[in-house]
Amino acid sequence: MATGNGILTTTKGQEEQNILISEREIFDLCGPLHLTAIDWENVAHRRSVAASLVQGVYILERDRQEKRQEAQAFAPPWWKYFQFQLYRVLVDDVDSCIFGAIYKFAPSKSYDDGSKDKSPQFVIAFRGTLTKGEAFTRDLELDVHIIRNGLHQTSRFETAIQAVRHVVATFGSSNIWLTGHSLGAAMAMLAGKTMAKTGVFVDAFLFNPPFLAAPIERIKHEKVKHGIRFATSVITAGLAFAAKTKNVNTRSGDTFVALSAWTPCLYVNPSDPICAEYIGYFQHRERMDTMGAGIIEKVATQHSIGGLVMNFMGKECDEPLHLIPSANLTVNVTPSSDFKEAHGIHQWWKPDLVVESKKHQFT
Repeated sequence: MATGNGILTTTKGQEEQNILISEREIFDLCGPLHLTAIDWENVAHRRSVAASLVQGVYILERDRQEKRQEAQAFAPPWWKYFQFQLYRVLVDDVDSCIFGAIYKFAPSKSYDDGSKDKSPQFVIAFRGTLTKGEAFTRDLELDVHIIRNGLHQTSRFETAIQAVRHVVATFGSSNIWLTGHSLGAAMAMLAGKTMAKTGVFVDAFLFNPPFLAAPIERIKHEKVKHGIRFATSVITAGLAFAAKTKNVNTRSGDTFVALSAWTPCLYVNPSDPICAEYIGYFQHRERMDTMGAGIIEKVATQHSIGGLVMNFMGKECDEPLHLIPSANLTVNVTPSSDFKEAHGIHQWWKPDLVVESKKHQFT
């Protein structure tokens, strides 16, 4: 039978599955319809809009795969609802998939919410990995590049950073947002760090950004968890001091302090092992400072043990993407039923979301 969403199904089981998939793509069924007016100074509203624009990129690629065009396309409501226009799509030159989009805020003449000056002029959004469809192989390849700290060497990132530089050069850096989810959050973070190294600080909203390290945050015993983090910090700081004494080139620490003025917004879920380590990363820095070991942690947080070992061996090692000095960290403390929910983009615009937020500034 044909559903009201234009999806053909043949069996009851298949119909239920297809309806479930399509509902997550349709704004009128799954979008933040509770936001009837946007207060651009409201952090929850800003988070919800940014997440919705990322979802728009996911659906743009799904529309392309399913050949849904014009009236049949599901993507446009994800940005039009918030008074945005699609300025440009970003296409991967390897497989021609859509991985990003540039949106332009273009409110109607009657639009006046009292906080318009706080709205972004442009939003550059990147989707994460699609587990189904023809884009999966390429997305998985990019995920491997993140693990190897080589995302900056990919043609997809080159397309992304060129787009960011174009928007900044043409329209200025104020009122421009970077946003992404999972793989897309890594892309946005790398773009933000790259711009920040040149003194250009772009607002960033990063959902479930990958933090590639041992899953210490999953340890329930707090003393054990802290002990492991403390030992790791001491070893890392010791290697960093030794490298400095022997004039070993360590790239990670060179620009870390310069990046401290850039404060991206990170959105993580403690039940998502892909991003949960950010919680301990920042909490441990504060705890070490309270203990009087702040100097040790200040050095340790700028480096990775693996990178330092490679430097001692005379091999050049790119800095891990997750090493960032400052952030506005928002943790979703609402219980998640499974990994899919904990890692998904949909959680970030739910009206009943319970979060804890804190600003961590590197000094």
